[in-house]
Amino acid sequence: MIKVETVQSPQELKLFVRFPWQLYKGDPCWVPPIFEEELKFFDPEQNPVFEHSIAHFLLAYDEQNQLVGRAVAIINDLDESVLNIKKIRFGWFDFIDDLEVSQALLDKIKAIGQEHHRTYMEGPMGFSNLDKVGVLTSGFDSIGTMASWHNHPYYQKHYEANGLTVEKEYVECRFPFSNIDITKAKKVSKIVRHRFGYAIVNPRRRKEVFAYADDMFRLFNESYAKLSSYLPITDNEIGYIKKKFLGFIAADFIKFVLDKDKNMIAFAIVMPQFAHALIKSKGKLLPFGFLRILWAKKFSKTAVFYLIGVSEAHQNKGATALLFESYHEDFSKRGMTTCIRTPELATNTAIRQLWKDFSPEVYKTRATYSKVI
Repeated sequence: MIKVETVQSPQELKLFVRFPWQLYKGDPCWVPPIFEEELKFFDPEQNPVFEHSIAHFLLAYDEQNQLVGRAVAIINDLDESVLNIKKIRFGWFDFIDDLEVSQALLDKIKAIGQEHHRTYMEGPMGFSNLDKVGVLTSGFDSIGTMASWHNHPYYQKHYEANGLTVEKEYVECRFPFSNIDITKAKKVSKIVRHRFGYAIVNPRRRKEVFAYADDMFRLFNESYAKLSSYLPITDNEIGYIKKKFLGFIAADFIKFVLDKDKNMIAFAIVMPQFAHALIKSKGKLLPFGFLRILWAKKFSKTAVFYLIGVSEAHQNKGATALLFESYHEDFSKRGMTTCIRTPELATNTAIRQLWKDFSPEVYKTRATYSKVI
């Protein structure tokens, strides 16, 4: 019989965070998180997402009291107040290949959802749209990024056996840097600079990024608001993200486009591929993990496109051409070889159109699953 318990202490939370190291031991494609950063992320005293969210951290034990699974059940009040949906989210959902384990965890999530008067569950997903999303359904033999979850192939059958059905599908694409013919982007860039007065901002220092950060997140909220499942990032969350993540990314991997009145109309956040550094360091910053991350930040030949946003009023007017032109120039100097895109909704045709000239290949697919409770 499987016993599911709620985390009650810092020691148990460490067990929760540490469990994937046990589950994915020997899997060359699993990218570990930074252990200490994961603990901080789950700390309500540090992460402002807990101002409007409640999290139940669950641990599953077998009859020998061995840890065999985990999950987070999440009540995000914004789901109801902003989107008018009564959903309980669940994420960080990991388990051995035993249907009794996954069923016990999902039953507990269901019970928590019913206590909070939720009508359905959906996962795996995080607290917000900036968190990881989706169970991997193909591409198990490829290393992912630090922005996405990896899982064993058997996970999908557990969702289906427990009566969950696909809610949303996501794709992850990649393409060789050599696929990029920048001729068209340069031509469009020249035209829109002249016609609309667009200008590119290429930060080279951290303080330049922070000077534009608030405008960037305002635009992020605006440009993604039309997605049916999007929750706006609060001001306190923006402050947290600025402090936690923006300094982590090389300044020249973040770019902005301004209109003739110096208003931000487009942005892009790209990261070097940190996956190999994290794998080698096993999620530890000490003694050498920090140095490996710094090395990847400076020398990685793989670019991970994390976010691109364009003001609705300026979409289809060529603003992204300035971004691509600038990235191509910088990445050519760096000797970049590969470009990766983090998970995107399979139904987001606009984003697919943005990348079509680069002949990307879908190398991973994933999905969230849902069930009425």
